[in-house]
Amino acid sequence: MNARTMRRLRQLHHYVGLFLAPAILLFSLSGALQTFRLQEEKGYGGPPPGWIVWMASVHKDQSLPRPKPEKASHAPDGKAQAPMTGAPKPAGPKKGWMLPLKIFVALLAIGLMISTLLGMAIALVNRTTRRTSVILLVAGTIVPLSLLLL
Repeated sequence: MNARTMRRLRQLHHYVGLFLAPAILLFSLSGALQTFRLQEEKGYGGPPPGWIVWMASVHKDQSLPRPKPEKASHAPDGKAQAPMTGAPKPAGPKKGWMLPLKIFVALLAIGLMISTLLGMAIALVNRTTRRTSVILLVAGTIVPLSLLLL
């Protein structure tokens, strides 16, 4: 590739990376927390903090958290019905084998966050593109939040 094409590719990488950096940070952190099921009561050891539940809901459902449905519904005659259950869950791997993969996923998320933060720092140090970098970071934060609230 010639120098002009490489310069344009680097510029495109710069723009796309900065616009997506806030979302990359959010999804890598929330994914790491979900790996250990910290958004659930059984994973956290009690009611999880609201911010973890919020991040998990955005990550998994692309929406804000909704109130939990009641456990038992009532029939028209006033009697309680048992909650509906789905198909039985297939047997998964033994829990002892899952921990090393969970640790790897957490390290992967940490590495992605560090790499993203380093890229943001490098972009913001460059005086010639600092204004554009800040605008892209702000837009990359505001656009997804506004889409979430619609």
